[in-house]
Amino acid sequence: MLAASQGGGKLVTAPDAVTPTTSPTPKPAPALPPADELLALLDGRRLSPAQRRIAHYLLENLTEVAFLSSMELAERVGVSQPSVTRFAAALGFSGYPELRAALRPIALRVPEAGLRDRGAGNELHAALESDQANLEALHKYAADPDRLAQLGGDLAASEPLTVLGLRMSGPVASYFAYGAARIHPDVRVIDTPGSQAHEALLQATSAGGTWLVAFVLPRYAAESVAVLRTARELGIRTAVVTDIPLVPFAQLADVLLPVGVGSRSVFDSHAAPMAFAALLLQALADAAPERTQERLEAYEALADARGFYVTK
Repeated sequence: MLAASQGGGKLVTAPDAVTPTTSPTPKPAPALPPADELLALLDGRRLSPAQRRIAHYLLENLTEVAFLSSMELAERVGVSQPSVTRFAAALGFSGYPELRAALRPIALRVPEAGLRDRGAGNELHAALESDQANLEALHKYAADPDRLAQLGGDLAASEPLTVLGLRMSGPVASYFAYGAARIHPDVRVIDTPGSQAHEALLQATSAGGTWLVAFVLPRYAAESVAVLRTARELGIRTAVVTDIPLVPFAQLADVLLPVGVGSRSVFDSHAAPMAFAALLLQALADAAPERTQERLEAYEALADARGFYVTK
């Protein structure tokens, strides 16, 4: 998903093909967006809980962290200074100074600083800019449509298909489940925590279900993580929509789908997760076009006959 490579602990982009010296100088490959370049540095690393806290802080405050000492960073995150040193080593650097040197050129390209200046004193403006950035980041999924197409096919073949969404994640899960039920013959929703959630998974497995789509957005509900563990024990594969790749339950996801959440308002904004849910519904529909068309036509006939909607 992330198109950067790493070498010797330092972040590098894929080199251009070697050309003869008589050829025109090749144009440099376009740099990744700062957020993606940073995620490439963190992607696939096995981090301790303290190191994940550092990574979270780094993602949220890159322009600040790139100019902090290891002691200052440790104080801001609430960890020990040796934890910061071990974090740098976990990313393949010889020490924190080398990591900081790699972060600085990335930080200098972060556009959010200009956005903050433009929206200074206007939190509503800043909140909308945050949502806009999260929506722009969804283009990474459009750039790799095969990945979503594969997942859509897997979900379409799972009968029943179970959808999980608890607490603040519930509305996004409900939207996805409502649309999925229009085009899939058996969609089951888990929106209540407790023993019934685990029983529902067992029933879905017994009925032949093979996939769970879980929306686990911050704050992460402990009950949702418990359901993911049950899914793993029962052999149900999981597609987990969350906010960042470094969530503590990432190992419970067969497919992890990070989508940014706006955090500039009193309550998190799920504008980007809702938009992504629509993309996932499209992939589900495209995976079984004849079934999709048949079910949509049947629904429209019923809606017309029963007057579900007010006409203009």
